[in-house]
Order: sequence, then structure tokens, then C-alpha cells
Amino acid sequence: MRSLHEALDTTTPGGRLVFHVFAALAEFIRELIVEGTREGLAAARASGKRLGRPPALTPEQVSHARHLLTAPDATVSSIAKLLGVSRSTIYKHVPELGGRDTKGVTAA
Repeated sequence: MRSLHEALDTTTPGGRLVFHVFAALAEFIRELIVEGTREGLAAARASGKRLGRPPALTPEQVSHARHLLTAPDATVSSIAKLLGVSRSTIYKHVPELGGRDTKGVTAA
């Protein structure tokens, strides 16, 4: 590789040396960033912080969804729309639904 702007030519021994030094510095900086990220995550966990995306439904909303599902005409789709989440979120938070379809009828 030959860079005309930086006067770097990897066909010469000096150019290859500079190229390898740049690569080693980039790798070193990357490792420092990874190490700092791991230390930060470990410190957050140690202080009791919850990491990751927050849950889509609160425990109260899950309880409300379970209560609504006892109604004979309630559908998973209508409850999901009411709570502002997707149907799959309802299925995830209410695992006892299992084979229930969107019409609110248990699958055979």
C-alpha cells in the first residue's frame, strides 16, 4: 500500500514498521476501551444496577393483563393494544397462555 498524502509506503522496511506501529497502537487502544467497559459493567453490577433494556411491562401491567384474559371475549391482540405492546410481549410475560390463539380460545 502506498499513501501519497501521508508519505507512507509499505513496500519499504520503514513503511512497514510505521504501519505495524499504527496497528499495534490501535489494538492497544481497543483493548483499553474493552477493559474499561468490562470494569464499568462489573462496578454497575456490584452496586446493584440493573443492566440492559427495561422490561416492556411492569408487574402491575402483567397482573392487569392476566385479569383481562379471564374475560371470555378478551383477545391477546386487544389486551396488547390496550397496554401498548405487541402480542409476543404478552405471551412472553404470561407464559401460561401457551397454546392460546389471538381469538382468546384455547387451541386444541
